[in-house]
Amino acid sequence: MSTTSLNIRVDKTVKKQADEVFNELGINMTTAVNMFLRAVIRENGIPFALKLNTPDSITKAAIEEGKRIAYDDSVKGYSDLVDFKKVLEE
Repeated sequence: MSTTSLNIRVDKTVKKQADEVFNELGINMTTAVNMFLRAVIRENGIPFALKLNTPDSITKAAIEEGKRIAYDDSVKGYSDLVDFKKVLEE
């Protein structure tokens, strides 16, 4: 396979943010661009979304609440599902 260089201009902030995402995904910019171009050919158009799973604000709040409750000694906990169901039925 022969290769060629591709020079493009992109906003510095956009490149930095994209590099951070690609790093989290375990790939570099060259690999990401090659994946994109091959997918464009395969799909005959703009092909896919490659993204990290980022929780929305509601999910983030629920996660933080769960962490707070998990370490709060004043919150009653249950050691099994049977005890928990009994409380729900009261």
